[in-house]
Amino acid sequence: MDTKAHPTLRDCVKPDVASSLPCSKVGKVQRDLTSNYFVVDPVFVATASMQPYQRTYQDPIHRPLRIYTLDPAASRLDGAVATLKVPFERLSSGPGGSILEVVDWDETTGQLSKPVNLDDPRILIESGRTPSPSDPMFRQQMVYAVCSSTYDVFRRALGRDPCWGFHAKPGQAHPKLKIRPQAFYDRNAYYDSSAGELKFGYFDADDNVQGRNRPQGRVFTCLSHDIIVHEMTHALLDGLRTRFRLPTHPDVAAFHEGFADLVAMLMHFSYSDVVHAAIERSGTKLETDALLLSLAAQFGHTTGSDGALRSAINPAGLGQHKEGGIRRYDEAGDEPHERGSLLVTAIFEAFATVLRRKTKRYLLLARLASGEAPGPELTEILADQASTLATQFLSICIRAIDYCPPFDLRFGEYLRAVITADFDLVQDDPFGYREAIIDAFARRRIYADDVPDLAEDSLLWQPPDIKMEPIEALHFKMLRRSGDPGRAADEAELRRQAEALGLYVMRPGYAQAFGCALPGDVQLKGDRVDPAVVGSIRSLRRVGPDRQVIFDSVAEITQRRWCKQSSGRFIEVFGGSTVVLGPDGRVRYVIRKSVTDPRRIRAQADYLDGKGNSKGWMKRGRLRHLPRSSKCQLFGQKVDDIQHAATRRII
Repeated sequence: MDTKAHPTLRDCVKPDVASSLPCSKVGKVQRDLTSNYFVVDPVFVATASMQPYQRTYQDPIHRPLRIYTLDPAASRLDGAVATLKVPFERLSSGPGGSILEVVDWDETTGQLSKPVNLDDPRILIESGRTPSPSDPMFRQQMVYAVCSSTYDVFRRALGRDPCWGFHAKPGQAHPKLKIRPQAFYDRNAYYDSSAGELKFGYFDADDNVQGRNRPQGRVFTCLSHDIIVHEMTHALLDGLRTRFRLPTHPDVAAFHEGFADLVAMLMHFSYSDVVHAAIERSGTKLETDALLLSLAAQFGHTTGSDGALRSAINPAGLGQHKEGGIRRYDEAGDEPHERGSLLVTAIFEAFATVLRRKTKRYLLLARLASGEAPGPELTEILADQASTLATQFLSICIRAIDYCPPFDLRFGEYLRAVITADFDLVQDDPFGYREAIIDAFARRRIYADDVPDLAEDSLLWQPPDIKMEPIEALHFKMLRRSGDPGRAADEAELRRQAEALGLYVMRPGYAQAFGCALPGDVQLKGDRVDPAVVGSIRSLRRVGPDRQVIFDSVAEITQRRWCKQSSGRFIEVFGGSTVVLGPDGRVRYVIRKSVTDPRRIRAQADYLDGKGNSKGWMKRGRLRHLPRSSKCQLFGQKVDDIQHAATRRII
């Protein structure tokens, strides 16, 4: 994370005016709002009403565009170039669409490159511009195509349109993510939430390089498929869980980095030529193929690394060290990229386990001799199985975000979210997807708190502690939609839904069940709390493998408590929950982090005091701590400063 920009806490959590007041003024707000002690996040209302392009019956389904599936240094024999079917939308030059816009301005040189017009007939008939590292217009095409495709992957997995976590620019009806393919000269790339931009750097390679790279040659991070997907995932995750920016535990930043790596690697499997080439190299053991399961190879090869920037495997095997042992959670450090690798290797170990189960019958029928390469028919079957399974794992991992708490996420809680999200949609699990995931997390000593064992039913999130009546105002028959069930009719409808949830939650006897508190609650021990913030509420539609359709609503409600320590210093502790509602308005799950939990308060106080090696916060005055940055960087510092370190800082 960048340490140069210092946004306020309000920038990171986007509360309404009432909850952004200084601590000394909170008391007045409490007295005025005790009857309806909540506010609706205005940024959510503004961003969640955005809609991607709505295709008409006259429009084509896809826009074919050529891209690099890995990076420019990869061989075409490894499937390095592919034609990507990007969801069609009307584009302006740039290209600029309904939710994405490419602006190729270099802040280092001050140069603005001429924008590409992807609707030009010659470009259309050739499936976009020819892949070339030296063509600025191809770089614009590349970032647009990969970002648009990544957005579509999230949209399909979530069952709704993801929204951004930043304000619209002046003159815009809705926010658009700005993508700058040649933003600056540096060995870096990052998502800047305060500006609503993806910025990709460029640099000159080292004198000593590997692979098909020229010493001192120019390298563009925007031509690495992995780096684009990684940074786009940061932007999408920020829109889904804005409060994951708050570094309240080492797992929070590590999850952001590990999850972005995971999405980038799993998307390799969507390119059939890449998977076919991997089978030819590795035989039937895809889990050992370094190129398929590595990240940003060209970046690593040109910056003094021994290999790719990061990998889910190494010579000792999937997720293992050279000594043969598996890295354990209790031995992991706080560096986000390294800690996040635990998540990556755990998921890929589960993926490899299930893939072996699903392909075992084909290998038995083929009766391959030891070391014998599979024939073309078997290669096709294995590639199809791997691609399908990777798509399923990718959907499971993305869908689980809706089952995560709204902040302060731990890896064990993500495990529970994955198991619950998959069980909700696919209860029958004959190949043991969930069992494989549980085992892979357990091998790394990643456990969920407050569960008695690792049985699947124990890891599932449970219904609310108290009996709750349905929220009639949020019954699906009461929701006004704009065509698709996942799209609210307008901003007024979104606000109505958010207010209905806030009124339901912030009542005596109910607030505590949702992790919140009303003013004067004895469990606050005299501390003050801001009004709760309804941060989001979204309807969704998901289709299972048996074509069953599930309708739900997912919401976030959070609250800030000002905890006074014995030193006189105030720390800000958040409480609240993710709420999953059924189509009848019944509360199915409350995934809670209580604002009155003394264990959480002590843990965060220790973290802020440095006992948890917190580097994500800074002091503001004598009494307050604020998060450091709004940037998710490729590197936390310049590559030159860390090339000789024992561990590499990864995307």
